[in-house]
Amino acid sequence: MPDVEIQTDRSPRLHQIAQRVCWWQSADESLRDPVRFACHVMTHGLWNDVLVARRELGDELFKRALQNASAGVFDARSWNYWHLVFGLKPVPPMPSRNLD
Repeated sequence: MPDVEIQTDRSPRLHQIAQRVCWWQSADESLRDPVRFACHVMTHGLWNDVLVARRELGDELFKRALQNASAGVFDARSWNYWHLVFGLKPVPPMPSRNLD
């Protein structure tokens, strides 16, 4: 799947969502990494945020986000929920950091 480029000037709603779910950095910076942004929407977004982001970015990006999630982004509830929503079974263990 080709990378998704988010045009913030064409998607002010995604920009607003990014400001809320990735509060520690600028919305533009958050939207430069759509896979990571989708992970944060799935974990921290309001239901309406999820609906908007899925409509604008597509479910394939959200599936890819689950398959490439960084450690520490998802909580267990969100991790399990989204795998079940997209039929990605069995649900794999959550990503973890290797401190070796």
